[in-house]
Amino acid sequence: MEYVHYSVMRDEILQYLVPPIDRPAHMVDCTCGEGGHTYLFLSKYPNLQITGLDRDSGIQQKAIHRMEEFGNRFIPVNTWFDDYFKGYEGPGLDLVLFDLGISSYHFEESERGFSFRKGEELDMRLDKTAPISAEDVVNGYQEERLADVIYKYGEERYSRRIARAIVEKRKLGRITQSDELASIIYKSVPSGYRYGYLHPATRTFQALRIEVNRELDRIEPAIKGALDAMVPGGRMAVISFHSLEDRQVKWLFKGLGEGDSPTIKILTKKPLVPSENENNENPPSRSAKLRIVEKL
Repeated sequence: MEYVHYSVMRDEILQYLVPPIDRPAHMVDCTCGEGGHTYLFLSKYPNLQITGLDRDSGIQQKAIHRMEEFGNRFIPVNTWFDDYFKGYEGPGLDLVLFDLGISSYHFEESERGFSFRKGEELDMRLDKTAPISAEDVVNGYQEERLADVIYKYGEERYSRRIARAIVEKRKLGRITQSDELASIIYKSVPSGYRYGYLHPATRTFQALRIEVNRELDRIEPAIKGALDAMVPGGRMAVISFHSLEDRQVKWLFKGLGEGDSPTIKILTKKPLVPSENENNENPPSRSAKLRIVEKL
């Protein structure tokens, strides 16, 4: 089985997340994906058991296959990470990892319209049973609401122009394909914007994906729930890939780590970033930021 996702900042995560070695240890990989980070930890620490969470059952099958050699030391759970920690009753956790980036699997293999470079159904759901897809958002939201989503979650300065172009185009027929949407966006923005560092559809596609999967809404309750489930001295690492995620994590940690009764110690005053070697090996790593805390 082929694995297409590159697990970012592996050395840094293994350096900071070290389980106790004198007893059975427990970890939750909240965004397990194909299992790259999980595989590294299970290989290095024979006393460690990892619960791997992922709401996408397709990518989770790849992780299950990858972790067969570890037997019951790997426990896959098909769920959203915020839902998992609601009423958590499992063992105290020594380590928790959040890798908030979307997996390469979704762009390369899922065939759900995450990539604007392909002609695929405009879906973008990580949970295939979820009621609203990207196609529903693009074709169903009123122009103002659509523009607000693109601006809020994509930080796209031409959100109004893009939303207007989408609404005009859908009057002629339902927009159902990812490459069709990308073309509409491309034609709607100023010519000088079409040839920048990012493809002009990048931010809009990010915004639609976040809206469909409620990605930002899940971060704070999941982190707080995970911290409640951790043992004192346990450590949590969070990798983010864009400013909306990182800003939320930064201020949440700041609030929990300050005041008269702090509950965490922030181990990374500034976020760690990938090394030059890693950036050369995997250019998408450049946007990664890693923050690590320890529970008091």
